[in-house]
Amino acid sequence: MTAILSYAAFTETPEGGNPAGVVLDASGLDAPAMLKIAADLGYSETAFVIARDGVEGEYDVRYFSPEAEVPFCGHATIATGVALADRDGTGTLVFHTKAGTIPVQTESTNGGGITATLTSVKPHTEVVDSQLLEGALLALGWTNDELDPDLPPRIAYAGARHLILAAGTRERLADLDYDFDALKQLMLEHDLTTVDLVHREDDTTFHARNPFPVGGVVEDPATGAAAAAFGNYLRETGAVTPPATITIHQGVDMGRPSLLIVTLDGEQTEVRVSGRAVAM
Repeated sequence: MTAILSYAAFTETPEGGNPAGVVLDASGLDAPAMLKIAADLGYSETAFVIARDGVEGEYDVRYFSPEAEVPFCGHATIATGVALADRDGTGTLVFHTKAGTIPVQTESTNGGGITATLTSVKPHTEVVDSQLLEGALLALGWTNDELDPDLPPRIAYAGARHLILAAGTRERLADLDYDFDALKQLMLEHDLTTVDLVHREDDTTFHARNPFPVGGVVEDPATGAAAAAFGNYLRETGAVTPPATITIHQGVDMGRPSLLIVTLDGEQTEVRVSGRAVAM
């Protein structure tokens, strides 16, 4: 029988963060079986892990939402890193994913928990065409006037593609009531994993919400892949100057508060995303 673990990522308590399924030995499972497990579990993503023969600390990892396989998932990566550390002890791991190779460092905290830090694949951003922007705003019920002019719309990638839209006020971000089917169709047409809705509180503190209709999920409480993409977006748009540490609060409006820490190095383009995870 396949052992399925449940971890909440980017939180110190099981009541917060983003739940993820973790299967630490998926060697006997094919893709349809993985998808069925993910669908039955109902979390936004489940990670399936296969140890590489003869290579300690290296794993092939696949990620499935309830509706489809995704190339990379940040919160499930953090959850998997902590689950492996709970089983084997902390240290350095390497995850081989469909998006590329993801180093993961785990370490014990002073309070006795475990923090995992992932390093993204090489990120980039793209300009958003007017048709996509207009369609997204219409599906969200937003207007151009409600966007933050200092944080322009972009598509950002750090293992998966995300449309980044910055709300001019915290109230606009908090009032999320969108057309699920319309946004899903638009995202499928443009190969988007989530829409990363953000609001800037101060120079390095942000609030985020992530609609995820393409995965069959209304909203993600914590999105590590989007956080990595957003970190590089901040660097490429000049909104922050590396080295910098960015704090992202997500899931608050859902009642599952999450804390994501994004680190931008002055020398590297890759982005590091850190967080706690706890068994549920």
